[in-house]
Amino acid sequence: MCENKSIEQRIEELENLVYLNKNVLSFEEACKFTNLSKSYLYKLTSTQQIPHYKPQGKMIYFEKDALEAWLRQNPVKTQAQISQEATHYILTHK
Repeated sequence: MCENKSIEQRIEELENLVYLNKNVLSFEEACKFTNLSKSYLYKLTSTQQIPHYKPQGKMIYFEKDALEAWLRQNPVKTQAQISQEATHYILTHK
């Protein structure tokens, strides 16, 4: 272990390791995970635009895998991918 690290730094590293292994995230953890503000994440939940759970009707929880899938929707293709798809389309639709 590096002796130059403060106790706070070491605690933060341990918290991050625990956080990485969690499957269900609290609202606060989901904000950190998605890098979204609390107000925007709350808006997404209240308009049912993001998958979430409210087991007692108040606290909001998220499945990490569902958040990852939500973050990956609507990918932006690279120019190379677009060119490749266009070439494939032209060759197969002659």
